[in-house]
Amino acid sequence: MPETNAQPIGVPASGTVHWIGAGLSTGSGLAALCDAADRVRLWHRTEERAAQSLETLGLTGRADPRAYTLESLTAELASGDVVVSMLPAPEHAGLLAACVRRGAHFACSSYVSEAVLDQVPAATAAGVVVLTEAGLDPGIDHLFAHSLIARAREEIGADTAAEVSLTSYCGGIPAVPNDFRYRFSWAPAGVLNALRSPARYIEDGAETTALRPWEATRPHVVDGEPFEVYPNRDSLPFIDQYGLPQAWKPQTFIRGTLRLDGWLDAWQPVFEELRQGDDRRITALAQELAARYPTTDADRDRVVLAVSLDVRAGSDRTDGTDRIWSGRYLLDLEGDAEESAMARCVSRTLALGVRRILGDDLPPGLNRAAETAERSEEWLAELAGDGIEFTLRTEG
Repeated sequence: MPETNAQPIGVPASGTVHWIGAGLSTGSGLAALCDAADRVRLWHRTEERAAQSLETLGLTGRADPRAYTLESLTAELASGDVVVSMLPAPEHAGLLAACVRRGAHFACSSYVSEAVLDQVPAATAAGVVVLTEAGLDPGIDHLFAHSLIARAREEIGADTAAEVSLTSYCGGIPAVPNDFRYRFSWAPAGVLNALRSPARYIEDGAETTALRPWEATRPHVVDGEPFEVYPNRDSLPFIDQYGLPQAWKPQTFIRGTLRLDGWLDAWQPVFEELRQGDDRRITALAQELAARYPTTDADRDRVVLAVSLDVRAGSDRTDGTDRIWSGRYLLDLEGDAEESAMARCVSRTLALGVRRILGDDLPPGLNRAAETAERSEEWLAELAGDGIEFTLRTEG
């Protein structure tokens, strides 16, 4: 009788990579793929701009420039090709649909959207890999969290009742602070609209929702340096995604954004506009702020990602003291003249995942950068070898 539960067979990788978009997050990861792939094509608004981007990255002659439209890309897609999207998340559904039709694999650094999730069954049946959340945040933050939880499980035990605090804060900030305490390194409208989205998290053991996330801003010290942090998006699904043991009760579970100290005060005029909720005015404000506080060639950006886990278990010791385990990952990188810190972190992590697809190492269907603790350790070791520097400290 036929095998009814057989796993779908993945489409073998062809060796061709289509990198879509050459914005601020495109960096040395593209160069890494020029070494790993048989053929690389960089798609941008025009062929001339794609060629200019390749020249800037020192990749002239190593990748082919292309003028991007979905139709022109689809016409060149072949079975087993890999499409890497650096476009805004709303564009991913159309790209993935084209990949499924052509039997090509898909990769991006963004969160999994509902529109992408809806296409996963068709992608799986077609043998297509869908790699998501393979950047900095989301991406490296997931790797850190999985690693910390696995280490704590070994020390405390997954079946041991315990109280847990997990915080994961990430931010792209100017290396040299300005009066606005920020410079725009990605779409300004996206920055403002993210602040308009409610945030859900756990605090003091209870589910909490901040309708205006900036109103939940608080001080946060990293290695003695003061920052400000606020919750972002919906943190609760990551309790299961990170594999937190059922016996562990989260007292704090927050994934959020990190900003320079003084950001909350500097942005008060922006928050007043956001409270008004006028879409046209907010769109105009985004353009005004981007023109006033751009990231220029002379500026250096800085990326800070701090993920912390504290686990307190009931005592089985003769002295009655609780068992406590703590772990901290810190990534703190500054950009240089060749590449921004953001581009380095996002593009190199994404390239690592694409290399896995090229090697036929990922199964068809939905994949994230971190699915297991074992994969997280593998990816972290490879990222460290690729120049993404971070530190780990544990106690207990």
